[in-house]
Amino acid sequence: MTSEVLHLTVLGSATPYPRADDPCSGYLVSGAGTRVWVDAGTGTLAELQRHVRLDELDAIWISHLHADHSADLLTAFYAVLYADVRLAAPIPLYGPPGIAGRLAHFLTNTATRSPIESAFAVEELHDGHRARAGALTLTSRAVSHGMPAFALRAEAGGRSLVYSGDTAPCPALTDLSEGCDVLLCEADSARPPEAGEQVHHTPEDAGDTARAAGAGRLIVTHVGPFLTPGQAVARAATRFDGPIDHAAPGAAFPVVSRAAAGTSAQANA
Repeated sequence: MTSEVLHLTVLGSATPYPRADDPCSGYLVSGAGTRVWVDAGTGTLAELQRHVRLDELDAIWISHLHADHSADLLTAFYAVLYADVRLAAPIPLYGPPGIAGRLAHFLTNTATRSPIESAFAVEELHDGHRARAGALTLTSRAVSHGMPAFALRAEAGGRSLVYSGDTAPCPALTDLSEGCDVLLCEADSARPPEAGEQVHHTPEDAGDTARAAGAGRLIVTHVGPFLTPGQAVARAATRFDGPIDHAAPGAAFPVVSRAAAGTSAQANA
């Protein structure tokens, strides 16, 4: 496990279904001995175990209840209650309102409700929710996805990582991202919808959000099936002139403070 103050590992970023060698949305946010599984999309539990066991997690944080962000909670439940994983206590699980009931509805197969709370210590998110997970401070804001959905700001040692979850551009995400060192932002849509509510970012939107927030670095993720990662990065770069990367599965990113990043860039110039 990395000893860096804050570190992002991409477990998967495919949408809306996993691809070969690319699970759906899931990330490991770690640092100073703390490990948080952020979104549990299909296939991410297997990748998570390359880095940490379930019984070593300090918390799980779920942005919203679409399956490509939450489905692996189902098999994690089986792992911690009915297999070889032994928990000292239920894993803290931060998620949208109704998450425990949704899990129980799927996992209950008899007249007796499945014991969700024996696996997970559930705490429902709300706009402005704050929690402490080990060395990390986790702040959540409600965002615009046509359903209860949240973005996350993780902070430790003066460094900050913001994850958009799934959302259209919105003031809450920009406010949450203000001055962050790294913005991990979805870029699902090839173009804005011609009709109806917008519920995702385009790559240009991701660049706009990063620029408006004064982010130090942009990582585009959740790139939709009608875009390539290269196209998403190139299009985001038309709106944001800072460093831009794609959240490729297996990629690892140290969260470097903007001041340190600027000093490094000047030294290499």
